[in-house]
Amino acid sequence: MIPPDSTPPDSDEEAEKRERNERDVSLMLKVKGGDMEAFELLVELHQGAVIGTVAKMLGGASEAEDIAQQVFIRVWKSAGRYEPQAKFTTWLFTITRNLVFNETRRRKRKPTVSVEEREEVSHHQVEDEHSPSPDQDVLHAELEKAVDDAIQSLPEKQRLAVVLRRYEEMPYEEIGNVLGMSIPAVKSLLFRARTQLKETLQRYLDQ
Repeated sequence: MIPPDSTPPDSDEEAEKRERNERDVSLMLKVKGGDMEAFELLVELHQGAVIGTVAKMLGGASEAEDIAQQVFIRVWKSAGRYEPQAKFTTWLFTITRNLVFNETRRRKRKPTVSVEEREEVSHHQVEDEHSPSPDQDVLHAELEKAVDDAIQSLPEKQRLAVVLRRYEEMPYEEIGNVLGMSIPAVKSLLFRARTQLKETLQRYLDQ
């Protein structure tokens, strides 16, 4: 039985996440003091996730690196006001959200993105031990494009929630902090998004 004044130990995964956040906060506090090396390390650690998220939100890599660069410029310019009141990634992706939403509202139409470009920006991919046949490559590319297009058809908040949950494996609480929503509201948002995605992708699911 656990004594009243003690708490269960963190799981290995939770401990690792806490350590990563402590590292990020420590680096950001150094950035706040003007440490350029700490800033460059933060960029190196997080630029892949930011670029990948921006690319998924905008439908391709054509402007993802430019938007990601703007995100980190804003991180540097905002460093003097930084306070570690939340996870560093929550703060970082809130900045990302603002810039991406501004960009999606600026656009009058969706850009056309090649399959090769979509494959380039897709993250958290796991390579198969067996090389797929050309037919499997075509089917995989077609399905991946269909998924990306379906995600693009979602309203922007639903789209970002799906991207953060699916590709960044972000917990509901952190997604809520990024979007300024409660956990139940995030779950409801994701339920609606998944329902729409399932309807859009039904013909692939039926195969």
